Amino acid sequence: MSGYKRMRRQHQKQLIALENRLKAEMDEHRLRLQKELETHANNTYIELERLAKRHAAQTDKEIKSASSEERRIQQQIVAQQKKELTSFLDNQKKEYRLCKDKIKEEMNQDPCSAKEEKQERLSRHKETMQRSQADEESHLLAQQRLVYDRSCRALKRRTVVKRHEFEQEQMREELNKKRTQKEMEHALMIRQDESTQELERRQLQMLQRLRVELIRLQHQTELENQEEYNGRRQRELHRKHTLEQRQQPRNLKALEMQIKKQFQDTCKVQNRQYKALRNHQLEVSPKGDHKAVLKSLKEDQTRKLAVLAEQYEQSINEMMASQAMRLEAEQETECLALKQQLQQEMELLDAYQGKTRSQMESQHEREQQKLEQKISIRRAHLEQKIEEELASLQKERTERIKQLFDRQEREMDTFDAESARLGFGSLGSLDFPKEDDR
Repeated sequence: MSGYKRMRRQHQKQLIALENRLKAEMDEHRLRLQKELETHANNTYIELERLAKRHAAQTDKEIKSASSEERRIQQQIVAQQKKELTSFLDNQKKEYRLCKDKIKEEMNQDPCSAKEEKQERLSRHKETMQRSQADEESHLLAQQRLVYDRSCRALKRRTVVKRHEFEQEQMREELNKKRTQKEMEHALMIRQDESTQELERRQLQMLQRLRVELIRLQHQTELENQEEYNGRRQRELHRKHTLEQRQQPRNLKALEMQIKKQFQDTCKVQNRQYKALRNHQLEVSPKGDHKAVLKSLKEDQTRKLAVLAEQYEQSINEMMASQAMRLEAEQETECLALKQQLQQEMELLDAYQGKTRSQMESQHEREQQKLEQKISIRRAHLEQKIEEELASLQKERTERIKQLFDRQEREMDTFDAESARLGFGSLGSLDFPKEDDR
């Protein structure tokens, strides 16, 4: 029994050691998962910071590019207007010369006019033409100035539109980056949950397998101990029966001596009665009949002693047969009783072991159901968390896009209102020379 108790204590130590090892493994697993999430969060922060810096650099570059493009187009407009003005002045000079020559030709065809009158007439035509050309030049310069101002305003509007499109593109890139990082985080959380499920199931299987193996060893030891106990009880009974069988002749001898003593006592009583009867018969019988009386008494005594001897032998034989049968019956009864007792004990042990196995299986089933319920609840909470985070992210996306569009719309409305106040009207349909057209 001490060995059995020692084995039970050893089994308990093995279970505790395994549970501690599995708990340490699970703690290490959860710490590793937490570090993975922290690393992903840090990487996400670094990626968004890098994206913000890149957007800032792109914005600066876009502003410089837009400013350079605006100066280039302004320079092109100025150069084009100078070219138009030069061509206009050249045309005016040609027209002036042609008109001058035409007037001279007309005056030469009129010989009646005096020279002074012709000179005065030519002078008036020159003054009129010069005033007309000056007015036309002034009108052209005013038109060019208006076109230049309107083009610069339209160029600024196009720059604002391009800046708005650039801001929208950057906003979409940032929001898409956040959504991608969040989806990666959710995929990581799902993988971690699946790995945790696998580890929990594997640990439960290891613990249950150890319990099954230990209970098997325990039942095997109990069965071996019961079989050893049964064998010992049977050997003890066999030794007892063997000793009784060895002791039986001695007991029978004592009983035989007791019966023999009773026979001897009976014979003595018979002899005393015979002597008393012989003396009485001799006293009452004639002396001549004494011989016949003695002979008759002697024969009667011999016959009675022979009957007693026969009864003695019969008693001895009956006693021996009875003792042998009684011993055999008692031993058979004891064997049967021991067999029934041991069988009952074995059945009780089997029932106890069956109950223990059933309780262990029920415990394992409850543990499995509890684990699956725990896994299901944790997965439901994870999915709910993912849905809430995606909804929050979508709400943030919608709000930021709306804020951006509202701000851009206000900026454009303010710009268009300022343009209308300045008298430029619609500026959206103007075209500008590209850089390749220079």
